[in-house]
Amino acid sequence: MGQKRDIKELFIIFLSFFKIGMFTIGGGLAMIPLMEKIIVDKKGWLTEEEMIDCVAISQSMPGVIAVNAATYIGNKKRGMAGAAAATAGVVLPSFVIIILIVMFLHNLNDNVYVQGALMGIKAAICGLICVTLYNMCRHTLKNVFSCVIAAAVFAIVVFLRITVIIVIVAAALAGYVFVTVKAKRGDGK
Repeated sequence: MGQKRDIKELFIIFLSFFKIGMFTIGGGLAMIPLMEKIIVDKKGWLTEEEMIDCVAISQSMPGVIAVNAATYIGNKKRGMAGAAAATAGVVLPSFVIIILIVMFLHNLNDNVYVQGALMGIKAAICGLICVTLYNMCRHTLKNVFSCVIAAAVFAIVVFLRITVIIVIVAAALAGYVFVTVKAKRGDGK
């Protein structure tokens, strides 16, 4: 009976991430609102705070954020088997769609209707990324320090064009120093 339950849970993880992969166009950050709705609101597999941590970890790791997040959540839910089920679920729809496009739609770039659809899709993806930004800011920027770090990182990346890796490492070190100094002063939170 336990093995059937394990297989059922893994299948639910796979289907949940398959749905996320299937119905989110734009991948990456555009997937986060749907992922949050399913994983946090419907399934209750993560809290909002854990989802923010998941996004931060997934974004800072090499690879695609959607795959990293799926692997992280699957592992948190059911270990390595859950990670494999979630990763397969989120990747499979894109894999199948790309194969079908390659096989059947050779002249996509020349089709005016496809170009029009892509223009609308790009605008929608921009909106979805803005929703992700809003939700992350609402849950993450809770004190002056985090607001200053966010503004500084934005300015450094946009205007000075410093590599994101250096900025992430510097922000992590700044956060570490900030928490250490606060702890030594006895400020608590």
